[in-house]
Amino acid sequence: MSPPAFTSPGLVIIGGGPAGLMAAEVARSAGIEVDLYEGKGSVGRKFLIAGKGGLNLTHSESRPAFDTRYGSRQSEVARWLDAFNADALREWARGFGVETYVGTSGRVFPMDRKAAPLLRGWVRRLRDQGVRFHVHHRWTGWNERGALRFETPEGEIIVETAATVLTLGGGSWPELGSDGAWVPWLQQDGVEVAPLQPSNCGFDIGWSEHLSQRFEGAPLKPVIAHWRDLQGNEHALQGECVLTATGIEGSLVYALSAALRDIIARDGEATLHLDLAPGRELSRLEQDLAKPRSGRSFSEHLRRQTGLTGVKAALLREVLSKPQLDAPGAVATAIKRFPLTLLRPRPIAEAISSAGGVRLEALDDALMVKSNPGLFCAGEMLDWEAPTGGYLLTACFASGLRAGRGAVDWLRR
Repeated sequence: MSPPAFTSPGLVIIGGGPAGLMAAEVARSAGIEVDLYEGKGSVGRKFLIAGKGGLNLTHSESRPAFDTRYGSRQSEVARWLDAFNADALREWARGFGVETYVGTSGRVFPMDRKAAPLLRGWVRRLRDQGVRFHVHHRWTGWNERGALRFETPEGEIIVETAATVLTLGGGSWPELGSDGAWVPWLQQDGVEVAPLQPSNCGFDIGWSEHLSQRFEGAPLKPVIAHWRDLQGNEHALQGECVLTATGIEGSLVYALSAALRDIIARDGEATLHLDLAPGRELSRLEQDLAKPRSGRSFSEHLRRQTGLTGVKAALLREVLSKPQLDAPGAVATAIKRFPLTLLRPRPIAEAISSAGGVRLEALDDALMVKSNPGLFCAGEMLDWEAPTGGYLLTACFASGLRAGRGAVDWLRR
């Protein structure tokens, strides 16, 4: 017996994250019938998790500096942002009664820092506008006639449509639906897809058992990271990070993750140096450490002369031999350029976001797949990446708007 088949009178959107919801809003506002399919039991799950510690909606950085956060894809993403930038996103949120503020880091948050009120208001408005939501409908590709296939609690169904917007996420947080299962289906359809990789992720180092057990979760702040990019250029950035059982993670590491990941892919490992005592000159540290210990232990002498304690002191013991710990010059050098050898990024399932996806070269300017007219893609499933700080969400919203407009134009032809 063949599965039941349905025909969508307008646009089918698959994926209920910000990009999919924005595409739905654009299409419905243009008078297009919209059916939105979501594999989970509700939409916006990753959006809610992202806002669990305070929804970082966007960033106040002005353009064109804002655009540079998208690295090699900045020119393409900039075109999306021309139609829907950070200011437009804040104004859009205001339409739901959600006022925002700029934090000390330049990040933009709702006044109550919560994601749920914004999402509830958005879904309510979309329902009132006539968007039809179909949850527990997991897309499983196309059948031999090119119709969409969905697994549902009642069994498989087939949906025929003239236009589809895919907003299926990348490969991070698979339990929330972004599991990358769509990759082989698009590749089989002739769509070029760059391999999915972890982004905004931690890295494995391989600590000693003592350091791992005693200092897992210990913050390193403030520190300055020094690294070389693929072209050998030196960079430095101050911030905070955290030791994990296997290595290191945190906002500072996430900001560098794309560069470090690419270096590991090329060289097999990456070297990151941390300045454990920003503001202290190397010569002054060496001079202070050369003062007589007067019978004090290394840890006590270090504390008195440099102020370093806890995890920073433990890190020095991790890399310096006993003779080196007794040499002021060696200790001072390690404090200012503490070496970390990064072995591999953490698995993509643990990453905040992912890189790779549908190559932008496979899409036209409206984000329609060139080889499959009527099929559009948006959001994190596209081949771009950005650091945390609101840049990810902003581009997801903007790409959803662009794909939605493209689908409207396509259906009206």
